[in-house]
Amino acid sequence: MKIAVLDDDPVQLQAIAQVVENAGFSCTQFSRGQALISALRRDTFDLLVVDWNLPDKSGLEILTWARSNLTPPPPMLLVTSRADDEDIVAGLNAGADDYLPKPLSPVVLEARIRALLRRVYDQSQSQSDTETIGDVVFNATTTTVIRDGQAIPMTPKEFALARLLFRNLHRALSRTYLLEKIWGNDPDLNSRSLDMHISRVRTKLSLRPQQGYRLTPVYSYGYRLERSSTPSVSNDMASVQSGAMEN
Repeated sequence: MKIAVLDDDPVQLQAIAQVVENAGFSCTQFSRGQALISALRRDTFDLLVVDWNLPDKSGLEILTWARSNLTPPPPMLLVTSRADDEDIVAGLNAGADDYLPKPLSPVVLEARIRALLRRVYDQSQSQSDTETIGDVVFNATTTTVIRDGQAIPMTPKEFALARLLFRNLHRALSRTYLLEKIWGNDPDLNSRSLDMHISRVRTKLSLRPQQGYRLTPVYSYGYRLERSSTPSVSNDMASVQSGAMEN
């Protein structure tokens, strides 16, 4: 899981980051709101931990921006020294999924982070050999995907990519996020490897509007897998046009 932490106090920022990393998550630190917004335009994060009082943009502005521009937005934890009832209400109304007053307790912070991730991503199945997502079954032992009663063999990378896309149905995932999740920090990775694997996953699993799913590029960002409720020619044309823009 990738977590972004925003706080203009370097001591507090490092303390929160330490809790995140000790919990086994990847942490990216930001000290300015605009820097986080810029990062969110090109990358995907599974959770945002946002301070309220910042020198350029308030935490509430960051929450509002994320709710308006990210579909769906990641879970967001607002941390602040403001603890009055009206402040808590304002934070939650601005889009925070949870609210934690300072000074922060490391154990409570970690517990809140884990609770938010469980609530949104349902990690209870992540360690299981067999995982069912909608009408698709993933078997990690054999790296096969069962769809419409047919077992489809896949390479380990194809399997991991397909499962990640289905776990994040309707959520745009950045290229950076996909590459890090599937390939890790491989400096020798061919930049076209992701596109080739996306194409193979789309073909093997028939991820076309006529078959109920649409896997399309998000221009200058990454890819999104969506459930297609009504197959149509217009959906196919949108997919082709998006692919043309990506290329």
